[in-house]
Amino acid sequence: MEGRITPNVCAFLERQLAFGRMATGAPPSAGQTPQEAVEHPRVAAYLEIFDPEATLWEAGSTPKTGRLVIGAAIAGSLRMVPDLYYTGTDVVADGGTVMFGQWNTATVKGHKVAYPQIARNVLGDEGRTIQARRYYDRHVLVRDTLPNAPKGLFDGIADHGKAPARGPAPAGVTAGDLPDRLAAWNTGNTDALVRRAAGTRLAGPGLAKPLVTKAGKQTYLKRLFGKADLNLKAGQVTFGTSTTYVEWHGTVTRKHATAGGEQNQAVPFGIVERFGPDGQWELYFDTLPVLTDPATINNLLAQLATP
Repeated sequence: MEGRITPNVCAFLERQLAFGRMATGAPPSAGQTPQEAVEHPRVAAYLEIFDPEATLWEAGSTPKTGRLVIGAAIAGSLRMVPDLYYTGTDVVADGGTVMFGQWNTATVKGHKVAYPQIARNVLGDEGRTIQARRYYDRHVLVRDTLPNAPKGLFDGIADHGKAPARGPAPAGVTAGDLPDRLAAWNTGNTDALVRRAAGTRLAGPGLAKPLVTKAGKQTYLKRLFGKADLNLKAGQVTFGTSTTYVEWHGTVTRKHATAGGEQNQAVPFGIVERFGPDGQWELYFDTLPVLTDPATINNLLAQLATP
């Protein structure tokens, strides 16, 4: 853990970790009302994390507000993956913001899946979350589970060119770097993004191992920018001793027109960058809104929820 670990942060972490290791037991029933669903022990434990008026944003959707709506959402998730568990991997707290890194495991339609996630939380009184956003790649849930899942956005991406000699760890990102970095994300300026992260190892959705060459990193980012336009704003930032988290939040619009020739709609989207010790550069975002339209995504998720 890094940053300013206050009693509020400790209270939040206790609740967050308690839910992650808790067994679901019999999952909430699909026939339950929202009022009944929130009485399920694990749903109730999840809601303990949140302020009664909290908002929760998940990839590709508008924020969910309030106890019953957030409770219904986690009840649906537990029906689909009752053995969802996670452990904390990294925590940086800065002011009222906590970036909670976690490693999730679950069984989806008989397939074991495991994936990283960043739970970004802004805390209020008693360490309860008043605004939450979740950053992870939902493609991992459908990739090996559904025969009609789209191909991975970064399939085939690997290092090429000469690997750089291992040198001293690069300097961390500073607050003064952030305006130019935001502009680089919104204009698809891969040179600027990679140059500021020179000497790092890039890990992100769709990568089996981190990329160390400049050419590999450029190819990865160009694949993203070749498929979508980003319109992001600055989110929360947490600075620790050796680790910095930077959140960019806004919308993504796929570049390719629909089958009917219509332009694609902008979809809620965000990216979290993590700059860690010894040259770690990690990206957390959902690739599904870049790969396909919201209706198709909803259909895929409905298939996951079907026994």
